[in-house]
Amino acid sequence: MTSSLTRRSLVLGAAAATLLAACATNPSGDALPPIVFVHGDSDSAAAWITTVWRFESNGWPRERLHAIDVPYSRARDDDTKPQEGRSGTSENMQFLSAEVDRVLKATGARQVVLVALSRGGFAVRNYIANGGGAAKVSHAILGGTPNHGVWADVNLRPNSEYNGTGPFLTALNAPKGSVGDEVAPGVKWMTIRSDSNDVYAQPDGVWIGAKGTPTHVSYEGPALKGAENIVFAGIDHRETALSAKAFETMFRFITGRAAATLAITPEPRVMLDGKLSGFGYNNAAGMAPSNLPLVGATLEVYAVNSATGERNGAAVHRKTIGADGAWGPFTADVQASYEFVISGAAGYAITHIYRSPFARSSNIVNLRADRLLDADKTAVAIVTMTRPRGYFGLPRNQISLDGQSPPGVPPGTAGVWVSKLRVTDAAGRAVVGVFDDERIVGRAWPAANNELTLLELLY
Repeated sequence: MTSSLTRRSLVLGAAAATLLAACATNPSGDALPPIVFVHGDSDSAAAWITTVWRFESNGWPRERLHAIDVPYSRARDDDTKPQEGRSGTSENMQFLSAEVDRVLKATGARQVVLVALSRGGFAVRNYIANGGGAAKVSHAILGGTPNHGVWADVNLRPNSEYNGTGPFLTALNAPKGSVGDEVAPGVKWMTIRSDSNDVYAQPDGVWIGAKGTPTHVSYEGPALKGAENIVFAGIDHRETALSAKAFETMFRFITGRAAATLAITPEPRVMLDGKLSGFGYNNAAGMAPSNLPLVGATLEVYAVNSATGERNGAAVHRKTIGADGAWGPFTADVQASYEFVISGAAGYAITHIYRSPFARSSNIVNLRADRLLDADKTAVAIVTMTRPRGYFGLPRNQISLDGQSPPGVPPGTAGVWVSKLRVTDAAGRAVVGVFDDERIVGRAWPAANNELTLLELLY
């Protein structure tokens, strides 16, 4: 793709963003359409927590903000063949269609706005083009969706939905209308992409295991002819949808006004809930994350000392997970740091998840049990730091794990969102994870007891 394929392009700099915020007018709640947020591959509704909070902080009614959970979110290797623990494009479209109908019925609205990250954009495009969604959707916003493929090679997984030369994307991108648009008519379209820092829009195949091999996809791969195509310098794949910059752009596109604030306004009383899930199995390609309930597991919540990770007494919440997967509701202290402990799930480790304080209520605080790999069982402890709403970029970000450069995070393109530390000296001690302005302290639980620690960045 080249820039000539973009009808309208826009690069927003910091100065322009500041100017927009300064002249913001908050729209009336009665005029605000319901928004349905669609996550990407191997992800869950929890990806949208801070985005939802920013919409709420700008007056959007909570009951008009809906983030969905695709049961099996990882794509098949071959879209034409069933694959255990994974989903195809048709399944995703049908699931999205049902969710949109549910939201329309619940809100009484005539249309929704669809906001998607990465693979979620495929479901949005397919639904609007082929699933009857054109009449039910007013705006479609796609962040980082690889609209022209992660690769475009007829010899590499030719039936993958991620192959730009495959039947799925070829059909979606077929020229439409008198000027050959790639987007379906009748809907206002926007794409948001990185200038060159999106791991899934790279000309070299290093991030798909083929270093030095051309992908035949450019940095402009997420852009679509006929859409308003936004470009931000330096943002990574997830930040195209989940960052404050992305929110600001979405808000303007939907309302025609600037957001009054990009900050998250704290609430005095915070209610938390979400699903507890694990992994589905795929015989051909190992484990794949699922958003299905981990029935029978136990979830405990402890308030912890934010400086040491030590518990401040007994559990403040405990629940055995039922068929709906819900681990709450739980009333949280807006200033407290918490440890979430998942136990009692066959085949899983006792998973200790440390999180920053929650500024607002949310029912999409989804938690996922993890497994201790055979290769990690010889370590004293395993501490993993994750960034679900973005990637780790060096030297772009200030990052450390246990006082050192995060293991497994290379410099250059931000393509890693997990850093795993093998603790070799002593279990039970504090481990500190830092990402820019966010700091999380957890305890190094002993691997010998089939326990592991996750420091999960929230902001």
